Formats: sequence, C-alpha cells, structure tokens
Amino acid sequence: MVRKFLFAALVLCTSALFAGSTPTLDQLLSLKSVSQPRISPDGRSVVYERTETDWNDNAYVSQLWLADVQSGRTMQLTRGRKSAEDARWSPDGRWIAFLTEREMPSTDTKEKKEDAKPDARQIWVLSPSGGEAWPLTRHGARIDAFAWSHDGKRIAFAAPVPETKAHKERKEKYSDFVVWEGDYAQNQLWSVDVNDGVTADAAQLTSDPKHDVTGFDWSPDGATIAFSAAADPFLSDRSTSDIYLLDLAHGNAVRPIVTFKGPDGNPHFSPDGRSLAFTTAFDQPYFFYANDHIATVDIASGKVTDLSAAFDEDASLVDWGPDGIYFTALQKTNSHLFRIDPRTKAIVRLTSPDAFALGGISLSRDFKSMAWTAATPTAFSEVFAGTFAEPHKLTDMNAQVSGFTLGSVELVSWTSKDGTTIEGVLHKPSNYDPSKKYPLLLVIHGGPTGVSRPLLNPFNRYYPIEAFLARGALVLEPNYRGSAGYGEKFRALNVRNLGVGDMADVMSGVDSLIAKGLVDPQRLGAMGWSQGGYISAFLTTNTDRFKAISVGAGISDWMTYYVNTDITPFTRQYLHATPWDDPQIYAKTSPITNIRNAKTPTLIQHGDADKRVPPPDSMELYRGLRDEGVPVKLIFYNGFGHPITKPKSNRAVLQHNLDWFDHYIFGDPIPADSPLRGSGSGE
Repeated sequence: MVRKFLFAALVLCTSALFAGSTPTLDQLLSLKSVSQPRISPDGRSVVYERTETDWNDNAYVSQLWLADVQSGRTMQLTRGRKSAEDARWSPDGRWIAFLTEREMPSTDTKEKKEDAKPDARQIWVLSPSGGEAWPLTRHGARIDAFAWSHDGKRIAFAAPVPETKAHKERKEKYSDFVVWEGDYAQNQLWSVDVNDGVTADAAQLTSDPKHDVTGFDWSPDGATIAFSAAADPFLSDRSTSDIYLLDLAHGNAVRPIVTFKGPDGNPHFSPDGRSLAFTTAFDQPYFFYANDHIATVDIASGKVTDLSAAFDEDASLVDWGPDGIYFTALQKTNSHLFRIDPRTKAIVRLTSPDAFALGGISLSRDFKSMAWTAATPTAFSEVFAGTFAEPHKLTDMNAQVSGFTLGSVELVSWTSKDGTTIEGVLHKPSNYDPSKKYPLLLVIHGGPTGVSRPLLNPFNRYYPIEAFLARGALVLEPNYRGSAGYGEKFRALNVRNLGVGDMADVMSGVDSLIAKGLVDPQRLGAMGWSQGGYISAFLTTNTDRFKAISVGAGISDWMTYYVNTDITPFTRQYLHATPWDDPQIYAKTSPITNIRNAKTPTLIQHGDADKRVPPPDSMELYRGLRDEGVPVKLIFYNGFGHPITKPKSNRAVLQHNLDWFDHYIFGDPIPADSPLRGSGSGE
C-alpha cells in the first residue's frame, strides 16, 4: 500500500510530457529548486528553501517559503538580496529562526555597530503568520549552526570568538598575513535568550582553545548540551573529533564522553536524556572509505553500543524518536530512510519503492508526520509532507521545464576488467534512434565517494549535458569503484589502485556501449570535476581513444597534491603511504607520470583559490601537455575555491566546455566570440 500511494504521488509530478525547445545555458542556470524542508512541531506546516538565480547580483539566493500541508497553499516568508537559510521551528511552533547575512538594523550603541559586520551571518526570527523578521543575535562573527532548547526559551549556536583587539592591532602594525595552520578561528558554543522582537547579547558557554565545535544537541531538560569538537577546524585533523557533555547547571563544566581515535560526531539525545546516539568511525585507521556507524553511549556508565555494524553503507543520523533512531543512507543509486531499534539493533527501511530518491527530511514532534524532498528520472526534486503512505506534494518545480525538450535517463551496468559489476547513468537524446551510433561523452563524478543517479537533473553547473544531448550525443556518468552507495568493499576497490582501477571501470563502460552498437568509437570525450577531473587527467595521459577531454579541478600529481591540499589524510589513506614512504605508488597513480603518452586535446579548468585541489596540479598538467605539443587550454576562475558558486562564472564554465567539445567532437569552429579564446591570444 505504501509503495502504491507513493508511486502515484511521484507520477503526479510527471503528468506533462516535455516538448518544445532545448533550454539554453542561461535557462538551465536560471531554474529554481527547493530544499531543506522543515516540518512544524504539529505537522501542519512546512518551511523550505527555494533557490533562484539573481543575475544582477551574480548570486544564487535562497528564500524561505511556507506551505500548509492539508491545503497545499504556499507563501513566501523572506525576501531580499541575501539568502535566508537553515530554518528551525521553535518547539511551540510560534517562531521560525533562520540564518542570514542581511544588513543589520541600526543601533544606538557604537560598540555594537562595530561588532556586527553586515556580512557576518546571524540568527533572525520571524512569525510563520507573517510580519517583519528581527535579528536575534548581533554576534561579531559568522554563526555556523544553531539549535532551540526544548522549552523554546534559549538558542545555542556555534561561532568563533569575534576578532580580538590583539589581532586588529597586529593587522594595523604588520598588515595582514597568515601563519599556515597557526592562524584560524575556532567555533565555540554560545547561548542567547529568546525574547519577542529583542536582539539579545550572547553568553559564551565554551572556551577551550583545543575545541572547534562541529555539532551539538540540547538534552530534554535543558541542563546539558552534547557537542562534538575537533582540535582545530582543519580537515586534516578531522580524526580528532570527539563528543563532550557541557553541564549548564554546574558552571558550564565540560567532560568527554566519546573519544575514539577516528572522528565521532552528530550527537543526539535519547527521548529520556539518558543516552546519546552519534556517528563514528570507531578506531578505523582508514575512515575516509570505511563505513560510518551509528552508535549509542550510556551517559551514566559510558558504555558504547554499535547499532549499525551489520549495515553496509554510511549511515547518516537524523534523530532519535520514541520508536527508534532514524537515519538515511544510499542504496546503490537510491536513498532511503531507516529506523533502528536501539534495544534489538533491528533495522527497518521506511521508504518505498526500491527506486526512491529521498532528499532532506525532518520529523514532527510526535514523529508521526514528516517533510522530505524526492525526485524521479522524469521529475525534479519536490517537497512532500505527511506520511510516506499518504504524501502531500507541496511544490511544482517541474512546471518550469514543461516547455523544454529534455533527454531521458536510465541505469545501465557492465563488467569491469577484474569482473567487478559497475553501474552508470546513461542519458539519451529525446529523439534517440536505436539504429544509430552516437558520439559518447563521459561525465565523471567527484568524491571519489560521490554517486551519479538516474534522476532528472539539468542543474549541472559545470557540464551542459542537455546541450550535448541536443547536439546528438549520448552521455554516460559511470559510478566507478569507490563510489558511494555500493558498500564498503566497493568503496575500497580503488585503494592503492586510484586511476588504474577507475580507468578500467570507465573504459569497460565505454566498450560495453560500443559492443551494443550504440556508440561511434571514433567520437569519444570525457570530463569531470575534482576526483572526476583526476580520472579525466588519467585518461589524458594513459589512452589515446578520446578526441577531447576536460579536466576540472583535477589532480595530476599525487605528490604535488599531498603537500598542497587542505585534506592531506585523504591521500595517505587511499595510497596507504606518504610520498616519502612509497614514491612508486604515487608515481603509478599520477597522471603526470605518463605525460609523454598524452595526445588528447585537453581543457583544464580550476578556481584560482582552490585549497582542496590546489592550482599547482592544473599548472603541472598544463605545462606537461604544452611541452609535449598537445592542444591544451588552462582557465582559472578568479576568486573561487574548489566549487564554482556564482551563476556568471558557471555560465563561463559551461560555455567553455560546450565550445571545447563542439569543436573536437562535432567539428565546429570555436566561435570568434567564445570565452574559450583569450583576449590577447591572437586566435
């Protein structure tokens, strides 16, 4: 019965067939989306974020919308140039608190004017029935997260200490500089009283210089806050994250409660306040690709119980209700909601059918109603509420593409070189003809623990899949070894095998489509960002079967990457060595090692301020290809880190890729006005 009702609700999203024109890049970038649904405590209303593209301000802006579950009526709650995000209902449902960077109203206190920076994200509060929002906090630093106490009288939040007088004086005397891994701001815990319409002063609850707070939860009686904290904010020290108890009734005393060697985080109190649920890697040394577990700790005794040892995937903890602990997880390319009985460790899947794409989820006070997002191969992600047996669809984002001609998606599988079964998402043009052979373009996801899913998703801000389909190409997104959703052993198959095993998975997918008569083997292209960029670079230097490749923020040399990245343990864990321990494995898995074999025209794209995959990796690949006489373009996007996050720059990334593959796959000249041409290149 659950399966039938839910399937019927999703089908309602796809009642209109897509017919008409192919969307332009600007139209694709202008599509609206919904996310982060939060159900009210009584289950009657849902607040959610709707994201739109502001071309004038060159930004993606999210605003809060409110939906009535029974009637389906919606209304916009917030407006303005700055996003409103991370909405949270007060326990009595009277208020909605959220985070925003909007400008603060003026005050009469000079000190407060100086402390409150317009771009420092603060907590604001509004009534769901309407009216003006007001700033609850005027903290002198960005607030990262917050949570209501169960009585609704206080809000705890995580934020750094505002810039100190000593640091201001240092900048004045010496100008600005950074001591690498020595200068940083740590999140501490603060609390603020909630009074109607009043901006309040925050009280600092923690001050340990060895604690960077990452997650927290109030006890039911409001006397304790459980929080997770690492030694510092660097990803390289993620393994130091442990869980602590803050005793508000006894001078804010702090004591550790969970201290495994791997990362421990996301604490949630049991309904009776006697235990904590949390996620943990336990003492696993290679936690980057090992399963995250859900465990509990008895607060009185400190006894830890592993609840999800038998569950073979990362378990993402949602909440602890009267009937068990809720979590979400991938199951191959699907995502579902589960519940664990903490007494028996029995796990029940709550969502149906098997092919289900659950997004963000929240639960009502009695855990009998919920709000979530879900998508299908032919429908955008929409907001739903109620129960999975009787869902109410609250949005209609699909309407905005009803006039477009879009391609289709399906899940395909093949056997890799070593016998491993690999899946991938195959995109086909709307006028697909099975008797024809098509050019094939690979779009390779990052991670490596990302996953490509067979869903309608024309939101790709790097690779213009719909434009490629309209040109008459097939697009394959391979879920190569290491991808999430397929279990821990699958995620570990590229350990000390990066690039080599990945390439085997990708090329076997290409060959399987060629063998089926779908693909023209003389017109192959590949592209990807981050780990997908690394695999694309590996293809550039290890095979000549492609006519064109695009490398987005990719790794070309693991040694260069190891000494420059902000996530150094990633390399040590996947290669089981440092460059000084085992230079051979670093060479074997680095694209740059075989640069003399490279022949494929390669486009390289990168944010010039990227710390995750630093620009030297792209510069190294570029110089090597230039020296070998291979056609290559290197483009830096100014001011961006690892992701490219503004629409005009996303337009450039998309156009660069479209022009590159149009030229090398379809034989078109690069247009004279293409942004792919440098302004002083003489091209």
